[in-house]
Amino acid sequence: MSPRTPTLPWPLVALFTAGYLAAYLLPTTVGRLDAALPLTATEAGAVGSALLLGSATAGFTLAALLLAAVGYGTAALTTSLPAVVAGAVLGGFGSGTATAVAAAGIAAQRDPHRVSTTGLLGVSALAGALYLTIPRLGPGHGVPLAALAVTALLTLPATGRLTTAVAAAPTGGERGPLPHRRSGLVLAATLLLWSLAQNSLWGVSGRIGTTQAGLTEVTVGAVFAAALGAGLLGVIGAGALGARLGRALPIGGGTALIAGCIALSASATDLTTFATGEIAWNVLYPVVLSYLIGLAASLDPRGRWAVLVGSASSLGTAAGPLTGSLLSAHAGFPAMGAILAVGLLLIAAPMTAVALRTTTATTEHARYRDRAATEQPEYRPAA
Repeated sequence: MSPRTPTLPWPLVALFTAGYLAAYLLPTTVGRLDAALPLTATEAGAVGSALLLGSATAGFTLAALLLAAVGYGTAALTTSLPAVVAGAVLGGFGSGTATAVAAAGIAAQRDPHRVSTTGLLGVSALAGALYLTIPRLGPGHGVPLAALAVTALLTLPATGRLTTAVAAAPTGGERGPLPHRRSGLVLAATLLLWSLAQNSLWGVSGRIGTTQAGLTEVTVGAVFAAALGAGLLGVIGAGALGARLGRALPIGGGTALIAGCIALSASATDLTTFATGEIAWNVLYPVVLSYLIGLAASLDPRGRWAVLVGSASSLGTAAGPLTGSLLSAHAGFPAMGAILAVGLLLIAAPMTAVALRTTTATTEHARYRDRAATEQPEYRPAA
């Protein structure tokens, strides 16, 4: 029997999309919390961080996907600040569940890079469509949160097809020593900081566009949609390249280019500069992320490093909105962008070093897959 799965595991792709959507919609969610509720910009960023912190926590404990629909739905239907915060955290917990389960399942696949790039295509396309739609559905914080709730509900049927995939890819509770501990720990620490930098800017990008660049919410939403659309091209390119360039060049070189895009976007005072920075950034971000996901998956074919590194990344993602709000409030948007860019350049070297050391790990991963394929039935989604 061939060890390669003939078709993509679409339930995993759906969960990946649902899990990542909350982070992709962060600018409009934080911006509308600031405008619709009695919150300062920093407090709105803190609520965004609380939402994503719930997502990060779920990466360790695995809650039910239904929590995302209940939490986001509750937050969307109320104007009570405590209820909004509680619902956002609960919803984030559910989003983290989807991301963690998807990470474990992706690591179990014969070609994790192919599955992760497909998931990034899905979330980029969905988020881009929502950025075009949400500004036309009226003001208020409820619309983006409701979109997250509906996405979670639509994804629920896919969870019934995941039993075999998840059983074949045990998570962090699996017995036995973790392989490649040093590389895994370095990757977890640097990816936490990498994600923090990305979401520090992403969490305040909406305010950069409307306050510093003087654009309307509709125009900013159109820029975000165009940026995510351009990101689709980047993901398609990453999928086509696959492992031809290895992982070190896309991760190290891509991170350095992202640093420049962040500095440019944070200093924008007009539409051209803002759009250029955001579009270039969103082309590169999912490309580098897809290689980082594949790198984490290659360190342990059982998916344990994929979950642990993904959870560390989620912690950085969670801290991003508050960090970006605090930095921009005290130093201004351009200085914030410069600080984040320097931080990314500093962590690019250790991330690249880990990627360079994974040739042996990737070979062992493939051998494990081939051996497992001869010992157990091939995974196929349930009918």
